[in-house]
Amino acid sequence: MKKTKIAVIGCGTIATSQHIPAYARNERAEIKYLVDIRQEQAVKLAEKYNVPHTAADYKTILDDPEVEAVSICTPNGTHAEIAIACLNAGKHVLCEKPAAINIEEVREMQAAAERTGRMLNIGVVNRFNTAVNKIKELIDAGELGNVYHIYCSFRAHRSIPGLGGQFTTKALSGGGVLIDWGVHFLDLIFYATGQPKVRTVSGAIYNEMAKNMKDYAYVDMWAGPPNYEGTNDVEDFVTGLVRTEGPTISLNGAWAQNIGESAMFVEFLGDKAGIKLQYGGDFKIYSGKDGTLYETSPSFAKQDMFYEEIDSFLESISTMTKNRAHIDNALITSEVMDALYRSAAEGREVQL
Repeated sequence: MKKTKIAVIGCGTIATSQHIPAYARNERAEIKYLVDIRQEQAVKLAEKYNVPHTAADYKTILDDPEVEAVSICTPNGTHAEIAIACLNAGKHVLCEKPAAINIEEVREMQAAAERTGRMLNIGVVNRFNTAVNKIKELIDAGELGNVYHIYCSFRAHRSIPGLGGQFTTKALSGGGVLIDWGVHFLDLIFYATGQPKVRTVSGAIYNEMAKNMKDYAYVDMWAGPPNYEGTNDVEDFVTGLVRTEGPTISLNGAWAQNIGESAMFVEFLGDKAGIKLQYGGDFKIYSGKDGTLYETSPSFAKQDMFYEEIDSFLESISTMTKNRAHIDNALITSEVMDALYRSAAEGREVQL
């Protein structure tokens, strides 16, 4: 089997924990380059995974005809530039979520993929999650009846990531908890429900918990430690309502809140049955028949969703077929997030 030669651009947490190991395990792929501005990080990983080349600048790989595809695992603000450059160089692209920091950049990426005829997939990994696909099958089969509303919660207790760093600097990240966590919840909802056309979006965002960064007490700070000389100009809380031609969708998300409990779940409400999915975990089905109420806890073997995402990307390159994570299929999530931010900024409901 001919192996697709890969460059992984950005060797941070998502690359080291998911992308690099998944490519290394897949017989379709061979990693030729690891790219990171921190050369010592790239060299260390190259030694671990027997990768022959490292580079500090992604432009190094653009003129290498052997490199057919790239994974982009860099900060949000660099996604569009790197993706478009790689597409223009004839490379297929898997870009981590969010696609970019605003909808204009996302559409430029989509246009570049169309123009060059290369595949552009987004890291909407829940589309490859076994539980999410089981739920989609149940909805498609009509087991829930009319799915009229979906509620999602992605809330944590005082867990702003890397306060003062790239996650809390809008110019680098594009936003806070919505673009970081909400992207996954919204995308799995649209995927599971067949991507109903969106009519209106209304949202509000708040930056309350660390307005004075030095006074912010926390229980967790992944991507830390805090940089008190840095910037915090993104939301730590978001709420919103999305009206579609199918169900309405409501959401509440918080990196940090003064409630000492996490709440990470999605509820699908149908007139025949409802489902509550614990994010990243199992789900329960609630239904009733002949005056009796039922609660069902399905049990099933779970696939590694990151491996499946990578394998599907490699398959789409081989067949030149757009898969479920292609930019054309994932665009709706970026459009809705952009509309939520616009609604919050303008204090009004936004039509799509």
